[in-house]
Amino acid sequence: MEGVLFEIPKEIAAAAVMSLSAIGAAYAIAVTGGAAAGATAEKPEVFGKVLIFVALAEAIAIYGLIIAILILVGI
Repeated sequence: MEGVLFEIPKEIAAAAVMSLSAIGAAYAIAVTGGAAAGATAEKPEVFGKVLIFVALAEAIAIYGLIIAILILVGI
């Protein structure tokens, strides 16, 4: 390839994608989980609604896993 100084191996790229998405998901779950626990302590009937926000935060790691698999397969 012309103009490219170096090429990152796909294994390192997949590891970076997975690790960064896992860190992002962990932070998001920590923030939303704390808020969900506080909201549930005040009003127990909102448990189902706040559980959705925690699940959406966890989806970040799943998206990272899918992208890492796509990188390794070469798509």
